[in-house]
Amino acid sequence: MSKKYAIGVDYGTQSGRAVLIDLSDGAEVAEHVTAYTHRVIDEKLPVSGIKLELDWALQHPLDYIEVLEKSVPAVMQESGIDPADVIGLGIDFTACTMLPIDEAGQPLCVQDAYKDNPHSWVKLWKHHAAQDEANLINELAAQRGEKWVPRYGGKISSEWMMAKAWQILNEAPEIYETADKFVEATDWVIGQLTGNIVRNSCTAGYKGMWHKQEGYPSKAFFKALDPRLENLTETKLRGEVVPLGSKAGELQADMAARIGLAAGTAIAVGNVDAHAAVPGVGVVTPGKLVMAMGTSICHMLLGTEEKEVEGMCGVVEDGIIPGYFGYEAGQSAVGDIFEWFVEESVPAYVLEEAEAAGENVHVYLTRKANELKAGESGLLALDWWNGNRSVLVDTDLTGTILGLTLLTKPWEVYRALLEATAFGTRKIVDAFHSNGVEVNELYACGGLPQKNALLMQIYADVTNREIKIAASKQTPALGAAMFGAVAAGAAKGGFDNIVDAARKMARVREETFKPIPENVAVYEKLYAEYNLLHDYYGRGANDVMKRLKAIKEEQV
Repeated sequence: MSKKYAIGVDYGTQSGRAVLIDLSDGAEVAEHVTAYTHRVIDEKLPVSGIKLELDWALQHPLDYIEVLEKSVPAVMQESGIDPADVIGLGIDFTACTMLPIDEAGQPLCVQDAYKDNPHSWVKLWKHHAAQDEANLINELAAQRGEKWVPRYGGKISSEWMMAKAWQILNEAPEIYETADKFVEATDWVIGQLTGNIVRNSCTAGYKGMWHKQEGYPSKAFFKALDPRLENLTETKLRGEVVPLGSKAGELQADMAARIGLAAGTAIAVGNVDAHAAVPGVGVVTPGKLVMAMGTSICHMLLGTEEKEVEGMCGVVEDGIIPGYFGYEAGQSAVGDIFEWFVEESVPAYVLEEAEAAGENVHVYLTRKANELKAGESGLLALDWWNGNRSVLVDTDLTGTILGLTLLTKPWEVYRALLEATAFGTRKIVDAFHSNGVEVNELYACGGLPQKNALLMQIYADVTNREIKIAASKQTPALGAAMFGAVAAGAAKGGFDNIVDAARKMARVREETFKPIPENVAVYEKLYAEYNLLHDYYGRGANDVMKRLKAIKEEQV
């Protein structure tokens, strides 16, 4: 019997990546990246040049199809694999990335009648122009004591489906009325492959406020929000919500010809990028926190029951692994903070010394920071350069560094920033653990864990937990491919469930990061100070950060 394979397609913010995976061991046989032709549309619409307002972020849906048409044939050609041996395909996507479609499933933005209206286009996950709508949703939900609110840490985001849909209704009612449905981009792409649009439990749960037992928030809530929204979930958001690992359908003949796969190939329901990484590192049971680390961190954890945890982004049944409650939390800036320091605050002599040593500036600073003992810098920072996602859920908070002197060196500041992000993760770990959702081990995937051993050692020391690192550099795509193999089923050479797939395909590095006792002791003292600052600035004792932002806005 010939080897069998699956393809995972990872849709990011700037590009899409297809990875061909060997189902016997999870090895990555081939990969190919296609940059989006239209990239992020945040200044003006294509062709018409119509200017966009602040905080808009759109995309062109046909860019997603181009990824399939270029990257899938590319990995097939590179590998020389017979298309008949590719038994499944799965995708993961940024979220909430949503678009209005007509009854035929076509995006309104590709139609001449609507293409000049910005609201007909894909609203990317980082489209923040629906903040006014999000604020009103949160205010009303709090007033009414809506019981779904605690599942999302007390607030929903402007990035999510409801706020974006309401913004369309408020600013472009003709687009709202014309649209047959609002769908997540991940579900739309799957619909293009199979001819059948279904909603996946991951994006519906985390970004659409859907609950497996209770469905969406009540019609009464939406009516109180805006009478025109009363029937939103029965009209624009209608459609079956199916659990991850389900088979959305089979690859249609016309799409098969366009992307170089066999018609009838099993297609899994869509998924969210970070969430797909969880089985990609082999986590399919509770007690193991997965950190998808990059510019920010998404923290994901499995539980056996639904608990309320301060500041979590959501808890969704079947949201990550079928059969478990999937918890999500996050830090809104991590790698971005380190990048800020290198780009905006490093003196010329550091750049010169790094160049002389033949090192990247991050590598140079990390090497110098690694020569310091825990606590030696005398510095402490709050990691709020882009607000606080968890546990405070407050975008108006800002960063701070305490303990600076005339002798402070750049690498001491750099280490303090590394430590600050670790303290932020510790705060999230403690929130879960103290609310009955156990965290016993940490797993890390993404760009940062692969590059920075010092950062991972600091995280192990601050959290006092062992950290395992993903072996794959393309963990979300690997997870997506796993779900594609599950959609195909064991009879076709795949797997009957994601647990079996992860057991066979997921890989972590042999090297792990274990807490160093003397460092743990020092970081316990620093974390206690971090907590004091965290609550002083973050819980209302001193709103100086918000007052400073207000003064700044007055002067702009």
